[in-house]
Amino acid sequence: MRIVHFGHSCVLLETPSERILIDPGTFSPGFETERELSAVLITHQHFDHLDADRLPALLAANPDAKLIVDPGSAETVENLHLEFEVAQPGSAFTIGGTAVSVVGGEHAVIHADIPVIPNIGYLIDHGAFYHPGDSLFVPEQKVDVLGLPTAAPWLKLGEAVDFLRAVAPRRSVPIHEAILANPAMAYGMFQHLAPEGTEVKVLDRGVSTEL
Repeated sequence: MRIVHFGHSCVLLETPSERILIDPGTFSPGFETERELSAVLITHQHFDHLDADRLPALLAANPDAKLIVDPGSAETVENLHLEFEVAQPGSAFTIGGTAVSVVGGEHAVIHADIPVIPNIGYLIDHGAFYHPGDSLFVPEQKVDVLGLPTAAPWLKLGEAVDFLRAVAPRRSVPIHEAILANPAMAYGMFQHLAPEGTEVKVLDRGVSTEL
């Protein structure tokens, strides 16, 4: 199996018989040029995993690709008038000659005041590759290559290390790293969750600001 990382959580898996794209989101440039895809898999509905603007064109250019989504993403892709199938935790299916198992079920907790949404992980070819989406779900199956979340509003470095140790793959490839260069996601959380009467003011670098 070969893998292409388009940044953040978007990866292209090239098995001997199939080309499977997982989580084409807004922080992942370049995936829209891919052709001859067998399937597009979505772990959950967040924009950094599902780019609603680029997904229709990607599927139009790959008419044979199956679109598989989690239950929480179904409404989004339905509104885009796309054909899709919903995968449930515990289910299994094949893409051509490639086996896919669905694990997990819930997104990791960002904050107690933010509702937990569905999130599924995908085990490709019985653990040859595991993409957990935005979760730290440890599957029962042995994992050969792990897509390891690196930075997120829901993640501490120590938690990522413990997840890596729990899965214990032969090899891990860091994913979900774009937030390290895009702090606006964290700023937005601060603004949304700040107590009443508190302003979150992002300072421009090198500019004197009256506070």
